[in-house]
Amino acid sequence: MKPRKDIKVVVGMSGGVDSSVTAALLVEQGFQVIGVTMKTYDFDEVGGNVANEASCCGLGAIHDARLVAATLGIPHYVVDFREAFGTEVIGNFVSEYLNGRTPNPCVICNRSIKWGKLIEKAKSLGAEFIATGHYARIRYDVQRNRYVVSRGRYQQKDQSYALWAVNQDALRMTMFPLGEMTKPEVRELATRHGLRNAEKDESFEICFVADNNYERFLKERVDHLGESLEGGELILDGRVVGEHRGYPFYTIGQRRGFGGFGKRMYVTAIESQTNRVHIGEAESLLHSELEASQVNWSALEVPESSIRVQAKVRYKDEATPATLFGESLGRIRLKFDQPKRAITPGQSVVFYAEDDLLGGGVIDRILA
Repeated sequence: MKPRKDIKVVVGMSGGVDSSVTAALLVEQGFQVIGVTMKTYDFDEVGGNVANEASCCGLGAIHDARLVAATLGIPHYVVDFREAFGTEVIGNFVSEYLNGRTPNPCVICNRSIKWGKLIEKAKSLGAEFIATGHYARIRYDVQRNRYVVSRGRYQQKDQSYALWAVNQDALRMTMFPLGEMTKPEVRELATRHGLRNAEKDESFEICFVADNNYERFLKERVDHLGESLEGGELILDGRVVGEHRGYPFYTIGQRRGFGGFGKRMYVTAIESQTNRVHIGEAESLLHSELEASQVNWSALEVPESSIRVQAKVRYKDEATPATLFGESLGRIRLKFDQPKRAITPGQSVVFYAEDDLLGGGVIDRILA
């Protein structure tokens, strides 16, 4: 293997503390580090920068990343991925909501932008690897002859869920230097290295929806969306019990805005073709079986028979026991031992064996 001083690594630098410490660790380990910050959209096209100062794409992100790179003594570049991000991430986001589904743009961004366009840029710079500040671990498993992603040691920040769609060719070029670290350790290391963003706040919202108002965002992206869909039927137990603002502005499990029933009501199903939104009580959200498509097998080849897994249906969900059945190429059926709450078409179902990420897919429909 080459000496580390001869190995170039491109670090995706968002301006946040995690990616900054990632770069610092690699410099400390002797690699040739190049910082790259991705410009993915213009703020005037997504509704401004309200409450977005901490975002990975906030107005100060490029400035923060550049200052960190200067502190570490590494080159820094800004790359323009706006066209690809607009088509593949924002376009998918809008399309999925218009189909009555709830998308996961971070998964699409990871697959298409960070482990797509960024890898292309890294190769053009002569780099052999890319590195990110994800709290996840990666190793090469000789027996499987595959690169395996595992949960980060710091369970509170584990980000393996959003990495299920990254393929083997991309994983071969990937480093996760923070995989064994905790967030407090990362902040302490940032302080020790004199990084100006050591205590920078984190953003927990979707970067291009700065105010977390999806309804506002969709109405601005699609002309006359609100007027054309307002007044759709609200359905409870098969009966029309009211009207709603338009099906794209709801997601399964949502409970706000359904007063007058004497009990809490939740969105249980969305019909995009009829502009109907179904509601029900909490137990109506419990389901045990789903079908998913666009499946990517990360740590395994496609299994020939059913397998036992631990699976989760959203980022903050707890992984619980289930049986996975391969229905056809790129599709699976998953049956949980115990019902899950608010299984949502458009979201990702991700499956594990202990800490190892086996794969994932996009939920298409609830079966039972």
